[in-house]
Amino acid sequence: MAINDKIDEKLIIDTISKSLESFYSRLIGKIDGLKLDDLLKRKNPYLFYSKSLNTASEIIDGILSATISSSEETIFGNEFFEPLAIVASGGTKSLSEGADVEIITEYSIYLIAVKSGVSVFNSSSKKRQEENFRSAAKRAQQARKSFHPIIGYGYGKKNSNKKGDTYIELAGQEFWEELTGDSEFYKKIITYIGNIPEKHRFDFEKAYTNAKNRLELEFLNKYCLPDGSINWDLLVEYNSGR
Repeated sequence: MAINDKIDEKLIIDTISKSLESFYSRLIGKIDGLKLDDLLKRKNPYLFYSKSLNTASEIIDGILSATISSSEETIFGNEFFEPLAIVASGGTKSLSEGADVEIITEYSIYLIAVKSGVSVFNSSSKKRQEENFRSAAKRAQQARKSFHPIIGYGYGKKNSNKKGDTYIELAGQEFWEELTGDSEFYKKIITYIGNIPEKHRFDFEKAYTNAKNRLELEFLNKYCLPDGSINWDLLVEYNSGR
């Protein structure tokens, strides 16, 4: 039985439109705020050299791509999958620690932690998630309601076996079907997105290009010799020197 079998497609599309606007806004804000020195402190100069990256453009492009790639997954989970799960399930934003969505019925409480992909947890974060669900289970017991804790992944595949009495994990098709009762909902998300990203594409590409030019100029001024070659001694010293 689905958590919510009455899908409002207009609300879904409106939510996706607002979510993508928030996603691009936060991503562009992240790009605009990047500082060269902060980026270089976190990157491996020996790897740059071993890959024979000999131009400021190659190094900055590599740093930008890696930084954006690591940031956008988290931002997308928060700004897209979480709001979508709320409206798809007919639930509300949860105030419980470690949960994003809650659905309260006369007899049941559904508590959902929404994650982007299936590889977000390490052992300590998974343990915290389990502890949060146990605490919520006690509150549900006091309210005399059945408790249904779920870790839901917006995409990917995951064995959906119940983890003891603590929670179940559902990913991709299984997760969205659990929320909506529609086995095709995970495909419909693409249709609902439609051409919305096109209006944000120009602003994103402009921000990326501006950041690349700005960071390259700073790199050239700080870490290149008069002949244009990279001052590897200075770069390594900045990154790893005492």
